[in-house]
Formats: sequence, C-alpha cells, structure tokens
Amino acid sequence: MKLAHFLPVKVSYSTEDYAKMYLREMIGLGTRVKLSTTFHPQTYGQAERTIQNLENMLRACVIDFKGNWDDYLPLIEFSYNNSYLSSINMAPFEALYGRRCRSPIGWFEVGEVTLIGT
Repeated sequence: MKLAHFLPVKVSYSTEDYAKMYLREMIGLGTRVKLSTTFHPQTYGQAERTIQNLENMLRACVIDFKGNWDDYLPLIEFSYNNSYLSSINMAPFEALYGRRCRSPIGWFEVGEVTLIGT
C-alpha cells in the first residue's frame, strides 16, 4: 500500500538538512521504508504508477493555482490518501487505519459515490 506524504523543501537544503528533516517528519510518523528496484517483477510497476498519479495531481495544481500550488500540497496529500484504489478495494487511509478519514467534507452532503468514484 502506498500512502503519500509531501514535505516541502527549500532548494538550498543541504543533504544533511534534508536527512534531518526526513528523519524528523517521516520516521516520526512511524513510517517503515521498504525499498524496491525499479521494474522488479514482484512490484509490477506499483511505485511507478503511484508516482505517475501524484505527478498528475501536482501538475493539475500547478496549472490551476499557478504561483500558489505549494499551498495546496496538504489537499493533494489528502485527496490521494483518500482516493479509492481498485488494487486494494479501498482508500489507502482506510487500509492503514481501518476506517474512513474524518474530513471537513460531510459524507452525507457529498456522498460516497462522488468522493471515491464508485
């Protein structure tokens, strides 16, 4: 299962700054890192598809929000982590936590069909 977490970084970050930020933010979340080789037969291109989906979401934000796209990273993260994935028949958030995400959008107002596209 692939969950997305975005960490805005400055171009001026040194490798040491980036490593410290990664340890503080990602490892602090309890993240377990599993490495895979690109196009390894057992991964079936899962990482590549996930990255492509995230790139498409980011590209759409750059087009729609122009100079302020980075302000919307939390929304992109939320959207991806709560999107229905046919490979697991649920959203990544639900697979990880065993429940749907509580969001500011009322499920009763929008409806599950609209949010997850079923």
